[in-house]
Order: sequence, then C-alpha cells, then structure tokens
Amino acid sequence: MKIGFIGLGNVGGKLSGSLLRNGHDVAVHDLNADFVAQKVADGATDGQSPAHLMQTCDAVITCLPSPAASAAVMEEMLPHIGPGKIWMEMSTTDEAEVKRIAAQVIAAGGAAVDCPVSGGCHRADTGNIAIFAGCDRPTFERILPLLTTMGRRVLHTGDLGSASVLKVLTNFLATANLVSVAEALTVAKGAGMDLGVAYEAMAISSGTSFVHETEGQVILNGSRDISFTMDLVAKDIGLFQDVADRAGVPLELNPLLIEIFQDGIARFGPRELSPNIIKRLEEATGLDVTAPGFPSEMVDDEPEEVGGEVIVRR
Repeated sequence: MKIGFIGLGNVGGKLSGSLLRNGHDVAVHDLNADFVAQKVADGATDGQSPAHLMQTCDAVITCLPSPAASAAVMEEMLPHIGPGKIWMEMSTTDEAEVKRIAAQVIAAGGAAVDCPVSGGCHRADTGNIAIFAGCDRPTFERILPLLTTMGRRVLHTGDLGSASVLKVLTNFLATANLVSVAEALTVAKGAGMDLGVAYEAMAISSGTSFVHETEGQVILNGSRDISFTMDLVAKDIGLFQDVADRAGVPLELNPLLIEIFQDGIARFGPRELSPNIIKRLEEATGLDVTAPGFPSEMVDDEPEEVGGEVIVRR
C-alpha cells in the first residue's frame, strides 16, 4: 500500500516518521517546504500536491490543525477519489464535518476513516501513541497494519465520526486535568510545600493523572514545552462543546475552561504553550511555580513495539 501523508507538524511529522522508519512507502506534502525536505531525506517522496497524492496513493492521511484546513485539502483531492482509495483523517476535527466530507468520499467509491491519536507528541514520536478509528470493519482491517505501525493501542470505536467524538472528549478531560494540576501546584507553592515532594505526592495518590505525570513535569521545569499551544486547546474544547450542544447536554465545567483559555490567549497569545495557562495564577500570586530536577520536555523511554487492537469489554 502506498501512503500519502499531508501535514507534517508536531504530530503529523512524527506519525509519518514511524511509517518511514518501519519501511512503508510514503509520499508527503506540507505547505512548509522544509518539513517536506526533511521527510524526503528520511526516505519519503515529495507528494507535490494533495491532488497528486490522491491520484498516486492507495491511502491518504491528513493530519492538519483545523477542520477548515482539512476541508480545503479535501476539495483538491475529491475529484481524484475512486474505488480502492482511502481517506484517513488523523486531525482532531468535528464529527459533523468529518461525516460531511466522508459522505462525498464514499459517494465517489472510496472509503473514509476518522482516526485521531491521543497520548502526547513524545509517544507519537516512538509509535507508542493510542489511535481511535471510526469506520466500517472491513476498512478498519485493511488499514490496521498502518495504524499499528503508528500507534501501540488501536481502538475501533464504531461508525465513522465516533473516533472524533471520543478524541474531543479525551482532550476535554486532558484540559480539565491541566487546569486542575496548575491550580494544585500553585496552591502547593503558596502553602510553602516543596514542589518536588508535592509532585510525588500527587503522582502516587488518587490525584494522579497522565497530564500530571507529563505536563506537570514541564510546568515545574519552567519550559512548559509539551508541543501544544493554547489556540489548539481552545479549538478542541470548542469542538467538545459543539458535541455537547448537539447532544443536548448542559455542561458546567467546559464553558469555564473555554473562558480560562480565552483569557490565556488574550494575555499571552494564541501560540503560547498550553501548560503556560499556569502563568495566569503565577501573575495573580507573584509565585514562581518551578522546581529543580524536572525535564524540559517529555521523552518516551518505552521501546517501540508493534501495536495491536484494543478489545472492548462487553
């Protein structure tokens, strides 16, 4: 299977790297020519354009920063979709939007999958990230070898669109965790606690979380570098709010998170690193919530392994 990959940013660059590292035939495209050149040096071919990729590849993966970006790329690819072609949407996108585009792909004889990832850029870099996949079962089985190359745990979530719903749900949880970790660490500092001890207390207790054990470390280091920015958080929790609104579920916490990140963006800019949401508290209190001994960025120290399908308990 020849694979086209569009979008070589923080996540897409790493996912395409896993495909290349494991011997897949990959052609790439990005608006940033330097990103394309780096992948070509790693063994990819220059895909030239979205249209050319769909013409020449069996499956084309999009991993882009917004639903609008994906829609623009798909406009170029749709005339070239036919039987046997697969579109794999790995962006964090809107359920309704992915279904809209997928309907056009399927009408042209192709297959469509929404397959976003979760688990942090450091795990995307090693092929150990988790992947959700929404599509019919035959399509899932066809692309499973690609998914298990890019990720360790692959979950077939059901019909197309289901993976996008679950992705924004998990990103909402991560955002809630980030804000609560920022508040807990700031209170620990204000109360005179040793922040190294506070980190360990949280890590071994019922208060721990994936976010604490990753983003908590780069918060305390001071780099706040988790390769994710405030505008992307705002997009994700906005998408989660859209899902809730369509489902008629009145939320209390997510609207507050939206306000917090809107304020963070107004103060620090949309491209500020997302863990720096703690700066709102640091500025309000005059506290410096950092401590020695923590890494400036997260590195996945688990060896790369071939992934597998997660079997749902029934």
